[in-house]
Amino acid sequence: MVSTIPTSNSVAQSQLRPEIRKLQPLLVEWRRHLHKRPELGFKEYLTGEFICQKLQEWGIEHQKGVAKTGILATIDSGKPGPVLAIRADLDALPIQELNDVPYRSIHNGVMHACGHDGHTAIALGTAYYLATHRQDFDGIIKIIFQPAEEGPGGAKPMIEAGVLKNPDVDAIIGLHLWNNLPLGTVGVRSGALMAATERFNCTILGKGGHGGMPHQTVDSVVVAAQIINALQTIVARNINPIDSAVVTVGELNAGRAFNVIADTARMGGTVRYFNLAYQDYFAKRIEQVIAGVCESHGASYEFNYIPLYPPLINDQKMADLVKSVAELLVETPAGVVPECQTMGGEDMSFFLQEVPGCYFFLGSANAEKNLAYPHHHPRFDFDETALGMGVEMFVRCVDKFCSQG
Repeated sequence: MVSTIPTSNSVAQSQLRPEIRKLQPLLVEWRRHLHKRPELGFKEYLTGEFICQKLQEWGIEHQKGVAKTGILATIDSGKPGPVLAIRADLDALPIQELNDVPYRSIHNGVMHACGHDGHTAIALGTAYYLATHRQDFDGIIKIIFQPAEEGPGGAKPMIEAGVLKNPDVDAIIGLHLWNNLPLGTVGVRSGALMAATERFNCTILGKGGHGGMPHQTVDSVVVAAQIINALQTIVARNINPIDSAVVTVGELNAGRAFNVIADTARMGGTVRYFNLAYQDYFAKRIEQVIAGVCESHGASYEFNYIPLYPPLINDQKMADLVKSVAELLVETPAGVVPECQTMGGEDMSFFLQEVPGCYFFLGSANAEKNLAYPHHHPRFDFDETALGMGVEMFVRCVDKFCSQG
């Protein structure tokens, strides 16, 4: 559901500097080029070629092939000062696009359904602007074009490849175009913004048999059903009610015939939470529940738990910086939204574990233009007016963090 917070788009657009307003048609062109040619994680070869072509054309120093398909661009002002990193993700999703637009995906079964094409266009626009205005800031800006945010995760490999070193990054910022907020708003808060993302798989091993003779079997479906119900008590009865957490079973597969009791049942699910105190808790507790239910029915199990991304936790000082920039851009208290937490996950969290930083949401929904479908929907699209606003946000953050004097 899209927020009912009033937009301040007309005010925000008037606050864009003329050079960035002139960039808007190019931002749209770049975004649509990328949208038409989506690529999955660690396969962003066409995307990378396009980015490198632009960086080369603008004379921006860059390194390609970082963590397979990532790119690191470096813009040196030539003056001593801090090092600020800006991160954008590149990858698309395995979704068949249903939008009837000229820039519809030409890659069957792959779609930019989360806005990463827009993130890349905004980062390119920021790189271009900063490269042509080096005199306006001190220090160095690193722009990290990261692969595979949607999975299996490209942030950690890029960190391991040294993108935060030589020179060492002092702080990092990033944004997510966000159809849960209307165009002209910015969602920013300190502390936990996005949840930890963890995954589990379990196979229940029972004893199959005739559907009319259950006493001769160990019914894996019944066992799985009781496990699913029992798992819901973890959040309801084990987690402090003040904390937010989710345990969801999204997959359940068992049996192939109506009159046969299945010997195995397979389930998979996800865990989400904000509080780092629960980092190792859910894996142990979920297996305890599974083991207890299986034992009571005479079944056994196989269990696998995979921590994917930690909670995304914004630094107070950097969040305050971004908020102060947003308040000037949207020029209305209603346009800055602090209550913007989500149980969605993001591997930007790995960068924020290494250096202080802030990840924020840039409202991009416009219901009047039918641009309000949720993220990961086959009809997802956003109001491209947000692209120029994204560049302006980044440039103003650079101005404030790295400005002379």
